[in-house]
Amino acid sequence: MGKNKLKKIAETKEMANILEFPRELKGKWNTHFKNDNPIVLELACGKGHYTLAMGRMFPNKNFIGIDIKGTRLWTGGKTAYEEGLSNVCFTRMVIEQIDEFFAPGEVDEIWITFPDPQPKNERRRLTHPLFLEKYKTALKPNGWVHLKTDNTMLFEFTIGVLAGMNVKPEKVTRNLYLSDLYQDPILQIKTYYESLWNEQGSNIKYTKFRL
Repeated sequence: MGKNKLKKIAETKEMANILEFPRELKGKWNTHFKNDNPIVLELACGKGHYTLAMGRMFPNKNFIGIDIKGTRLWTGGKTAYEEGLSNVCFTRMVIEQIDEFFAPGEVDEIWITFPDPQPKNERRRLTHPLFLEKYKTALKPNGWVHLKTDNTMLFEFTIGVLAGMNVKPEKVTRNLYLSDLYQDPILQIKTYYESLWNEQGSNIKYTKFRL
């Protein structure tokens, strides 16, 4: 492991806005943020571009970027600290165990932005029914889930899963940039991967649904 990576790992352990498997905050996230504002999650957030951008855009909401790799979270945590974004934090956790970190109804909204499509293992896709059932528990009644992806296979898989659960999405587009939905500033936020895939000519897909 390189020295720079080791340095980042060590620094993440010292950052107050990067939390390591914080099971003790289950049902008590308002104590971390010191307010009762809505809680929004970004799953598999990587370096936190989307989490940070939403935090800047909505100061009256609390944003938690989730990833398993601490070196990725270092970038988001450092940026949030330098910009004084007290409504943004990052946490290392296994998404499959999300119910161990959030109490029923504690979360207002979930964003899934350009996740690994897991082409060989559908049970690991973040929109598999096993995941969606856990999101449903963590979310408040009528809480939203958002998916943005360039991957056609994952998107159509998700639409099929929702149909099987008798969930009708509120919004669906297979070409976001040519859709009226793109007028929403929150959908204009671009992650690193979104910019990369778009430059390569991939259409960006988006759906918004309640479980």
